[in-house]
Amino acid sequence: MSDIISAVGRRKTSVARVRLSPGSGEITINKKTIADFFSRETLRGIVRQPFELTSTAGKFNVIATVNGGGESGQAGAVRHGISRALVISDAALRGVLKTAGLMTRDPRMKERKKYGQKGARKRFQFSKR
Repeated sequence: MSDIISAVGRRKTSVARVRLSPGSGEITINKKTIADFFSRETLRGIVRQPFELTSTAGKFNVIATVNGGGESGQAGAVRHGISRALVISDAALRGVLKTAGLMTRDPRMKERKKYGQKGARKRFQFSKR
């Protein structure tokens, strides 16, 4: 296994560049600890999910830079990046992560507003007369 493994994770409009290195399990996102970066425990759980599923918690240090989107999208992007990096480090983990749905990029994005309309789907009220 090489020293540092890099991968990119995406969700909604968030992009996370993740670097895994062998270590004690420290997670750093945008030069802040995971507790400082993500305010909610559920988001911290989302980021740690790939390690818990593959029983690799405490074996890797994570350094991630994430930008775009909101808190939830950024957590999902970091999770996707960690999952991809773990598969690069050990291809045997792919099956576990794939069945949990962590290898799939979540493509759902906000639909754009269309011209001549009130929003993405909403129309102005139709008047026959």
